Amino acid sequence: MGHVPHLLLQLAVILATARALAFVLARFGQPPVIGEMIAGIVLGPIVFGALAPDAHIWLFPRDKIAALDGLSQIGLVLFMFVVGAEIRAPSGARERIVAAGWVGILGVLLPMALGLAIAPALHSHFAPAGIGFWPFALFMAASMAITAFPVMARILKERAMTRTPIGQLALASAAIADALAWIMLALVVALISSHGGWTQFASTMVGLVAMAAIGFGLLRPLFARILARYAPDGRPAGATLSALMIGMCVMAAATEWLGLHPVFGAFLFGACLPRDDRLLETLIERIEHVAVVVLMPVFFALAGLNTTPDAFTGTGLPALALILGAAIVGKVLGSGGGARIAGLGWGEAFAVGSLMNARGLMELIVMKIGLDAGVIGFEIFTMLMVMAIVTTLMTTPMLTLFMGRRAPDAAIEGRETP
Repeated sequence: MGHVPHLLLQLAVILATARALAFVLARFGQPPVIGEMIAGIVLGPIVFGALAPDAHIWLFPRDKIAALDGLSQIGLVLFMFVVGAEIRAPSGARERIVAAGWVGILGVLLPMALGLAIAPALHSHFAPAGIGFWPFALFMAASMAITAFPVMARILKERAMTRTPIGQLALASAAIADALAWIMLALVVALISSHGGWTQFASTMVGLVAMAAIGFGLLRPLFARILARYAPDGRPAGATLSALMIGMCVMAAATEWLGLHPVFGAFLFGACLPRDDRLLETLIERIEHVAVVVLMPVFFALAGLNTTPDAFTGTGLPALALILGAAIVGKVLGSGGGARIAGLGWGEAFAVGSLMNARGLMELIVMKIGLDAGVIGFEIFTMLMVMAIVTTLMTTPMLTLFMGRRAPDAAIEGRETP
């Protein structure tokens, strides 16, 4: 079979598997991304490769996945561009901003501390050859700190909680937590790509700071004027939409050139755009839907191809338990503790902690960055993928446990967010 028909068959199998599992998981109140993530494992060597090894090798031969990899990278860049545009700084009363700060910061610091704590036990058995302790440990710390902002937003929307005090607090806290975690991740990747050379590391950091200065100091006002003139209704089309795509691609390419991953540049460009809800709705409608429905399942499938059953043998299971424990305890207690300090009751605080515990697609992006950078191997990659699925699966049941099936309780409905 030629390359193009083979690629189309691969896409058909990937999309069909992802949609089928998303449909099944939706019956249990889970967001579609969970089914798509599990589809990646099903199509990988752990399930499909074990049940039908010859068919698996025929469908996904190593010499015919380059096109899939290109599609997945485009999907990642588009998705992270929209995530950057979606991030909102906490607004409103000072108390609300302080509360989001407590939740977001503690929801990063405690998981990172636990990630560092378990790193010595993992490094000697699972770190790739030549990777020092601190790059590995810092990556594990950053991977524990991620929250899936888009998944959280969709769970809140499905439960009619987006405009409620708890929903707004969780979204604002996730924005703070993810900003801190992505900064940490950028530092770790820069450290790895510099191979311990502080001159190269400093050059990468200077380049990243320069990009941020250009983005917020030059591109933000430039695109604000362009959008105000050519898309006053917040719905860019034609040349204006093309200009946005060009800016995204240039920023993504620039971070790749700096030795970081293209998603950093795409995210940074999205964050530079004016905060306009109408623009965000248009980007979701015209870009995110294509990225999420068509391209991201390809990313999940490729992630699944990088998993290994070796992660569940020997010392793999105790290591997986360590990772799950650090991830869950760190996020739920860290974020929940921050919400409690901010004045929420225990039930509401743990509901916020449960939402912050969702990792979803964002964790897979972090894992892929770590694998591409060579800081983790296939075993840790597999464990982190299982952790991302488990923590996201837990979110809806835990939210129901702490809040009930209703939208938030009337006692907090009219109360000013702490």
